[in-house]
Amino acid sequence: MRVGRLELDIIARKNRLLIFCEVRSRRSARWVHPAETFDAGKRKRVRRAAALWLERERPSRDGVRFDAAAVVFDGPDGSPRIEYYEGAF
Repeated sequence: MRVGRLELDIIARKNRLLIFCEVRSRRSARWVHPAETFDAGKRKRVRRAAALWLERERPSRDGVRFDAAAVVFDGPDGSPRIEYYEGAF
């Protein structure tokens, strides 16, 4: 979802908790694992996009959490291997 020039990959709800999940993927983790690409700049942009989205949408919530998912498409038939990080940043 676009928020101005920023982007949010996944916005989910678990009961009254609002979750923003950043997804990073690679064909292979040979050189760099996708989890290694969650740098400070990316985390800052996701937080800023979430703040703008919350300001615009004003959803009811009891809290917000920032998660991350790292996906590597290196299975036998190109199938994904997914690592999920709750409260990643």
